[in-house]
Amino acid sequence: MTLSEIGERVRITAHAMTHTTERAAHRRGVAPFLPRLFADRFTHLGGFRAQEFARQLAGCRSFDDARWAGYWEGFAGEQLARADTALARLGAPGSAQLLDPGAAVDLRALGALLAPAVTILADRGAVADPDAVQRFCAAQPDAADAAIAIDGLIKALVYEFVAAWPGWSPRRLLAYERSHRLGEVLVLALAPAMGLTAEVVRIPIDGDEVRGILLLPSGSDRVPTVLVTNGLEGTIAEVLLPLLAQRAARLGIFVMEMPGTYSYRVRLSDAAERAYSTVIDHLSADARIDADRIGMMGFSFGGYWSTRMAAVDPRLRVAVSNGPLSHRSFGALNSIGMPEIMISTLNSTLGTRGTLELTRELAKLSLAQLYRRIDIPLLVINGARDTLASTQDSIDIAIGAPNAQLVLYADDDHCAMGNAEHWSALSATFLRDHLTAPIAVEVA
Repeated sequence: MTLSEIGERVRITAHAMTHTTERAAHRRGVAPFLPRLFADRFTHLGGFRAQEFARQLAGCRSFDDARWAGYWEGFAGEQLARADTALARLGAPGSAQLLDPGAAVDLRALGALLAPAVTILADRGAVADPDAVQRFCAAQPDAADAAIAIDGLIKALVYEFVAAWPGWSPRRLLAYERSHRLGEVLVLALAPAMGLTAEVVRIPIDGDEVRGILLLPSGSDRVPTVLVTNGLEGTIAEVLLPLLAQRAARLGIFVMEMPGTYSYRVRLSDAAERAYSTVIDHLSADARIDADRIGMMGFSFGGYWSTRMAAVDPRLRVAVSNGPLSHRSFGALNSIGMPEIMISTLNSTLGTRGTLELTRELAKLSLAQLYRRIDIPLLVINGARDTLASTQDSIDIAIGAPNAQLVLYADDDHCAMGNAEHWSALSATFLRDHLTAPIAVEVA
């Protein structure tokens, strides 16, 4: 790390400690006070050009709820207008109707209209290509409106996701619901064209509700299935859309958000283990799913939960943990460079007040004593230069778990986003191989 980088991290910490980040953002913009990977996660998901998104980010000068959300919703509105023009030519409902949860939308009919361009959704992968729609329209002009409509809706849901980040405040939560609604509409409408069945699942748990999407290969029975969960301020769409490109593995997928994030009322604690256990109960009871072949995959803080559940729930057969926090990361809260907005988000997620209480609560989540209990195949993935969590956590898990494999990508950051296309395929193969392998029968 250079002296200038150290100096910048010290400044970020100073603003966090004195609660002057907002004032500094008015002058410098928000970019210096965001996680280093902030831009990558949204450009990859939305298929935005990096320079264009960087320009948009440079124009944002406040974290204030209304100003932040309003700024990014402006870009979402532009994409919705683009989609609406194409939807109108197709004779499909407009975005206002699609966004209205009370509106009667024939998703099957919508899917039939958009199906000629389903590849825009189905094959975007972990890093969406900004030129994919242009190439598609040139090659298949008769399906251009469908491609533009799908792309516009995807880009709108991603901008709404940016507007919602990192959650908890009223305007951000409204943006989250809009993003979530667009994601549900697209996946449910286009699932048949991808050879999938899709349904929204709601599972009551301790006064709250797990809300997820279940995807199963059409026409299959007793399907090996993977429970997938994301991190601190991720959404279902952020995880699900890239996974669609791996559908050839013919695994079922249930995607849920980590308890303590957007749609959950109950704050995060180690009691969230019960939420994941209840989801596994639900999957095991579904006759379409092979209860003996359930795996789990988690990203970032979700990697904490895939690691933890691999240790405590014997029904899991295999797990993948990407960028997991497990022990050392929880003791690094006071490290230089933690942006104020991330500290605030952690406080909201855990229901704590102030850094000291937050540090105490995070320490309770340590998994260090559980590594040896993970006897199922476990793939641990991360960047070797993680700036959000401790890379050593990934190393320690892989050393401590008896049947673990570790993949670290040199010069990459949290969750190895720079190598997302590689580890996405690697994870799908790892899960498929272990979930479809013959099950050893113990002889008495």
